[in-house]
Amino acid sequence: MEHQNSNGNTKKDVYAIVNQKIIDQLEKGTVPWLQPWTDAGLPKNLVSGKSYRGINIMLLGCMGYPENKFLTFKQLNEMGAKVKKGEHGHMVVFWNVVEKEQNIIQSTEQQNSSNKKTILRYYIVFNVAQCENIPEKYLPAKEDRETKEIPTCECVVKNMPQCPEIKHKEQQAYYQPKLDFVNMPKKKSFNSDNAYYSTLFHELVHSTGHEKRLNRQSLVANVKFGSETYSLEELVAEIGTCYLQSLTGITSQFEQSSAYIQGWLQRLKNDKRFIFIASNQAQKAIDFILNQKEVTEDAQHTEN
Repeated sequence: MEHQNSNGNTKKDVYAIVNQKIIDQLEKGTVPWLQPWTDAGLPKNLVSGKSYRGINIMLLGCMGYPENKFLTFKQLNEMGAKVKKGEHGHMVVFWNVVEKEQNIIQSTEQQNSSNKKTILRYYIVFNVAQCENIPEKYLPAKEDRETKEIPTCECVVKNMPQCPEIKHKEQQAYYQPKLDFVNMPKKKSFNSDNAYYSTLFHELVHSTGHEKRLNRQSLVANVKFGSETYSLEELVAEIGTCYLQSLTGITSQFEQSSAYIQGWLQRLKNDKRFIFIASNQAQKAIDFILNQKEVTEDAQHTEN
């Protein structure tokens, strides 16, 4: 991601660095441009109050901080604050217009005029959670969205056999198979209580695949984000979530990335059994969550 110019100076390939950051998030299962919770807000500079734009929204918004407020090192120094030990900053990119005579070399350039060119540059910022001694005047108290429990949803969660521990430590929703726990953003972070429970159901369906529960290979196998096996697991979780939504009487849109959609379409076109496999696995997951052991009418017809 680095190259040397004619003077032997090393320059970073900003495009390559940014692209790799997005790939890293996707490979971890985080879709940077999709989140059903909004408490952290759009990324802004804490001092100026100005919002970051373009790809910077993705770069900063997908980091999972409780509040998307950032500062430069210079701003921290000016207010007498500092970065916590061991913390690393985040990249913010921008276009800089320079005269061609300045001979600033970068990996990718765009011709702006006969005498000027634009160069992709970057600087580093830190989230407020990475800093200490920030004056309180810069950190106004936030008004929390009023939340409430939905009894039908709580009943499903509380009665799930071998229910994994549900934590609210990070601003990310995920199931951790190795440690067998579900992490959820705090309920007030979501657009609605329905969105919270829909996301929780999604992660609980994933958890049924653990080897001590249903031992679903699409979960327990070491699969990569975007692979066919991974897309099957996501479809199982989506179908299961929709069933639980209908059962508990809630509605919430759970948007999926185009990568998932395209993957599912391709599988459906190439394998007529794909949707049946996913539906069957989803039904087993729901039966486990609801602790249903009785034989259904469909199963009776299959067995007879």
